[in-house]
Amino acid sequence: AGWNPEGNGSLCFCLDSASGASVVAIDNKIEQAMDLVKNHLMYAVREEVEILKEQIRELVEKNSQLERENTLLKTLASPEQLEKFQSRLSPEEPAAESPQAPEAPGGSAV
Repeated sequence: AGWNPEGNGSLCFCLDSASGASVVAIDNKIEQAMDLVKNHLMYAVREEVEILKEQIRELVEKNSQLERENTLLKTLASPEQLEKFQSRLSPEEPAAESPQAPEAPGGSAV
């Protein structure tokens, strides 16, 4: 390697046929390594996708089961139970604040 006479700070590499062949060999090794990494990543991604697909199948199945249970419970509940449940879900009164102590006679909660 020598200094480029044009003075722009870049190095000028003068290659003979032996060093040119070694550059090609290095390029081939780099390409092989990149292919190996790519194949490994693709395999890992495919494996992860299969795991996620299975989790999605399980969640869809669980969701269907819960929807069936919910429908059954709604049909078995009395109108009073449904009304009470709906009042707990209303936006004005979040479920975390529902059934607390009743108001004391002076207008404040006990």
